[in-house]
Amino acid sequence: MDKISVDAYAKINLTLDVLRRRPDGYHELEMIMQTIDLFDTVDVEKNGTCQNRVFSDSSKVPEGETNTAYIAAEAMAEKFALKEGVDIRIKKRIPVAAGLAGGSADAAAVIKAMRSIFVPHIPAERFVSMASSIGKDVPFCLKGGTAFAFGLGDKLAYIKDCPMFFVVLAKPDIDVSTASVYRALKLDEVTERPDTQAMLKAIVQSDMNKVAGGIKNVLESVTAKQYPVIRDIKAALLENGAMASAMSGSGPSVYGLFDNRDFADKAAEAVKRKFGIKEVFSTQTVNPQS
Repeated sequence: MDKISVDAYAKINLTLDVLRRRPDGYHELEMIMQTIDLFDTVDVEKNGTCQNRVFSDSSKVPEGETNTAYIAAEAMAEKFALKEGVDIRIKKRIPVAAGLAGGSADAAAVIKAMRSIFVPHIPAERFVSMASSIGKDVPFCLKGGTAFAFGLGDKLAYIKDCPMFFVVLAKPDIDVSTASVYRALKLDEVTERPDTQAMLKAIVQSDMNKVAGGIKNVLESVTAKQYPVIRDIKAALLENGAMASAMSGSGPSVYGLFDNRDFADKAAEAVKRKFGIKEVFSTQTVNPQS
């Protein structure tokens, strides 16, 4: 096999809680992450050279050594002493710098593709540690579905699939630095936190209403304060039939959960018109491994 195409799925955070800041500056997290049916397409092909190269159809995606897909390819080459490089072509659909793990998803896609091309005999679980060194969301993106993430967000416990929701996702035309959001977070001022254990129980019980009622993201206390449009989009989604709405990751993407596809489609159009946002998607939760 010389070439393979892999779908790289985005994620949303059903919950995101920051427990404490560690002495090394990183934060202890508890999150429930969920894959949605919005994906980049990553084509990986042997190129007959000893170099790895990245190309993208989006000007927002770096094509050099800072690209997470490139970093993943280099890590694979080093770990398995690969003698031949690959060309990586990313067809971008997941919004960039949006709290949706788009870069991590692309990196995970490269790992999966290069495994299939070069080392298909190596068990998939052997790649988790390397994935974590590339980015904290990369291990989750290797498998996807529904998972409880803890530690730095890279330790995962996979649970029963979340009940299927239709999802409207809107990314306002602003870019947010994850590092700056965490720097600005004041944990002693956080007054509302998700009940992570109650949410896990609701998912196991397939209780859509309790799942919807439990979504919460403490980072909204930073990002939504800096960018009020986030709160405005949440309100618009709720006004248009969403069961619940929250920000994903460090933002600025906002999603709404729906139990009806028609309501979701109409809400997506309403948000697009009201806010003039180009990157609005009507999609759904999904488990790529099912």
